[in-house]
Amino acid sequence: MKKTFQLFILSCLITYLPIFASDNNSHSGKSNNPLLCEFNGIIPFAELTADNIKEATEISIKEARESLAKLYTISKEQRNFDNTMLELDNIYNKVSNVYGPVYLMGSVHPDDAARNRAEESKAEFAKFFNEIQLDENLYRAVKDYSETAEAKSLTGYKARFVQKTVEDFERNGFALSKEKRDELKIINDKISDLSILFQKNIAEVDDYLMVNESEIDGLQHDYMSTRRTEDGYYKIDLSYPSYVPFMKFSTSDSARKELYSMFLNRASAKNPEILIKVLMLRKQMAELLGFKTYAEYRVGDRMAKLPQNVWDFENNLIEKLKEKARMDYDELLTIKKEKVGSDTVDVIQPWESSYYNNFLLKEKYDLDQNLVKEYFEMNNVIDGLFQTAQHLFGVEFEEVKNPSVWQKDVRLFNVKQDGKIISRFYVDLYPRPNKYSHAACFPMISGKETSEGYQFPTATLVCNFPAPTDDTPSLLLHDEVETFFHEFGHVLHNVLTKTKLSSHSGTSVSRDFVEAPSQIFENWIWNYESLKLFAKHYKTEEVLPEELFNKMLASKNVGSGLANTQQVLYGMIDFTLHDKYDPIGSKTTTEVVKELQNQITLYPYLDGTTMQASFGHLMGYAAGYYGYLWSLVYAQDMFSVFETNGVMDVNTGLRYRDIILSNGGSRDELEMVIEFLGREPNQEAYFKSIGLDVKKSGS
Repeated sequence: MKKTFQLFILSCLITYLPIFASDNNSHSGKSNNPLLCEFNGIIPFAELTADNIKEATEISIKEARESLAKLYTISKEQRNFDNTMLELDNIYNKVSNVYGPVYLMGSVHPDDAARNRAEESKAEFAKFFNEIQLDENLYRAVKDYSETAEAKSLTGYKARFVQKTVEDFERNGFALSKEKRDELKIINDKISDLSILFQKNIAEVDDYLMVNESEIDGLQHDYMSTRRTEDGYYKIDLSYPSYVPFMKFSTSDSARKELYSMFLNRASAKNPEILIKVLMLRKQMAELLGFKTYAEYRVGDRMAKLPQNVWDFENNLIEKLKEKARMDYDELLTIKKEKVGSDTVDVIQPWESSYYNNFLLKEKYDLDQNLVKEYFEMNNVIDGLFQTAQHLFGVEFEEVKNPSVWQKDVRLFNVKQDGKIISRFYVDLYPRPNKYSHAACFPMISGKETSEGYQFPTATLVCNFPAPTDDTPSLLLHDEVETFFHEFGHVLHNVLTKTKLSSHSGTSVSRDFVEAPSQIFENWIWNYESLKLFAKHYKTEEVLPEELFNKMLASKNVGSGLANTQQVLYGMIDFTLHDKYDPIGSKTTTEVVKELQNQITLYPYLDGTTMQASFGHLMGYAAGYYGYLWSLVYAQDMFSVFETNGVMDVNTGLRYRDIILSNGGSRDELEMVIEFLGREPNQEAYFKSIGLDVKKSGS
């Protein structure tokens, strides 16, 4: 389980793209544009320019409109699955094969012109997707087909695709008049533009804290040497490799407080106003569609179904986590009292939690995290992660030599099964200016069955781990290894898909289930059988001693009550703003955050901070952040099957691949979980995983 601060700041939430699909990958005419490459060709990213991005965007949208126009002309009597539903999937896929890479480039390309052009293209694509969501001709084509005898006789993924497509259209406003739909499109376009601007403002933050020798005391030599300035000070920026270790190890309480405040105030000058505008527009959108709140609209087609189910879920967690959170907090208080030499201390400030948690691990649990990270050198971690995934899921990862990439240290891998390439993924692991600053998986190309063969699904893993220096390799904290495995779980969900339609490919599942395949994969870094494959000292190559691992395991749930309560807080902030908040009322979003933090967590709110300004998931998740813990319950329940059969059991791994990963969104999520479990799901494994015996406590 990730520690409290990392559950928020290390984004383990995937970057979502509208993932659709295509039978014909080629674009009309020949093109030297890197983004318009041949079927299953490797995109030559090194050649990509801003002009290429602009051209590919224009061509893909233009050709999609032309193909849609042809689809509309088919008479109702002539409609069948192939010429209507499959063709729709083809059209969407062709667009998304450009949109996926462009979306990624807007987050990672080092060239300002290319990156900014990609951001402009993202806005153009968003408006196009909004446009076709409200296209009456397209709705009528799908609706007409859904009423045919053939459509009513469909089963399996085809029936699900038709049903979901009609439902999505009708949820998007086709019960409305043309005038109201036009109004809805304007609202959606505004939301898209503002959401992109909100994220851009976060990405462009370049604030930093200058500290002196005494304020950086406690940090390791490799951390200090890369941040030392010519005048003898140290520049601490707000990227995670800078922020996380400083909050954990700096002995200066005042410097940690200042950095914490700066971190929570990222984009605070612009984003609170943007957030209010977005909330107002979402409220208008929901009311226009006949829903009381945006949250009611948003969860209607997800596993939760109703807002009340989310509130019940969150409140139940608050109640059950209360005792464990208080125990965790008291442990930190005891350590703080010892360190400051006062028995009158009665509060842990949020900028102190990571610092005293480190002492707690070191002194009570005899765990030195700086010692632990010496066993997690980046290349070894990659090898171990790959070995684990290849062994469990029956595949092979083969590195592509000298790939054409957007940054020199980006790597490309083919995924092979039975000797044949089935998919690809890129890894972009280290921080740099203007790069997406969290950890996330970016889907790029969907899996899809086509007349030319199976379209290779492709994804990119983007992280911001400590870069190697001249005298020290990249060494990862165990929390960072957990993040690596988590995000690679999303990659596996994308690249092991076997769906017929790209609309169902990989992570195209219900938003409140999408984290489960990544969360389950975290468990392998808490098992000695899998860890000893790769956890080796970077100097001596000594395997992580089992004694040290046992200390890590004993400390696994230190702070788990606080960490999970913090996750509840983030879910409650998101859901409150979208279900119980009036954006035109007198209460500010900052007051909402303050009120909820002081009610739910044991850490007092720091006045003058605006964490919601940099809470990027308010844009992407939007009334869906509750899904992190919702899906974790399913993830831990599914992992209990591995625990029973053996965490490296190949048969269990292949069953999980074939039932959960391969099917993507082509089947109902709950049905897949029940088939894998062989029973109805429950919460026991989740509570056990955080050190809480619900049965024993009688909860």
